Amino acid sequence: IVGNRKKWKEGYVEINFDCGGRAEHLRAWIAEDHGRECVVRFEWSAPMTFGQLLEHLGRIPIPPYLNRESEEIDNTRYQTVYSKFEGSVAAPTAGLHFTPGLIGAMEARGFGFEEVTLHVGAGTFLPVKDDDAAKHPMHTEHFEVRRATVARLLEKWGHITAVGTTSVRTLESLAALAWRIRTAGTPDAGRVVGQWELYDIPADYSGRDALEELLAWMDANGVERLKASTQIMITPLGYEFRIVRNIVTNFHQPKSTLLLLVSAFAGDDWRRIYNYALGHDFRFLSYGDSSVLMRE
Repeated sequence: IVGNRKKWKEGYVEINFDCGGRAEHLRAWIAEDHGRECVVRFEWSAPMTFGQLLEHLGRIPIPPYLNRESEEIDNTRYQTVYSKFEGSVAAPTAGLHFTPGLIGAMEARGFGFEEVTLHVGAGTFLPVKDDDAAKHPMHTEHFEVRRATVARLLEKWGHITAVGTTSVRTLESLAALAWRIRTAGTPDAGRVVGQWELYDIPADYSGRDALEELLAWMDANGVERLKASTQIMITPLGYEFRIVRNIVTNFHQPKSTLLLLVSAFAGDDWRRIYNYALGHDFRFLSYGDSSVLMRE
């Protein structure tokens, strides 16, 4: 995704920088031009990986609507305190509200925490352009869940609160893997959980059934970490939530897949919730206010 695309003329962009006392360079040029989305080639002289190069030269990509340059504090603030693995292209903003102090205070009151991984993909920035949401092509995102987490989810099923829409997508995708075990004997983790795959699962197949199925398969096959990917799209078009009971989430923009997820969860109440937020000057999106959505 190339911002300010019109400013990038023909030829390459070059950045000269110092690395360990040596003069190095980075060159970038557009190999395929598709407007806002391009294929960009990079070449550099420094003895480092591309990931190390980004860390050395890059800035935290705070959202453009904040209308400011990133600052030193963003290096810690625009990231969850429990983040461990590189891979996401955006911070999971609901998690930004959780500090070590808040987590500790909640644990002291009896709340338990489990961690899952989902690498947010570039498609999270893609708005729903068609009036028919079913025609929106959903992106693929990779996720990982530990065996101990599945066991804990089963123990607490019916009382599970997901922090952020990324956690919702991860947890709900587990039901699809479990249904594959029920019908084919394997979760087939190498195959992406399809955009509409969960809509084809019978309504009486509960989240408890799914977690039991998944845990039994992991134990039988000695699997400690389940890695898979998902294109799940949660919409009000009859989606059945099986794992998640409550959601902590920020306020999302119109024509986004995230708002579709919220409306699928809250039903018609989503309009009342958003009208209240708008009427009371709540902050939307990243670095914004949050909400706890609870189902009866």
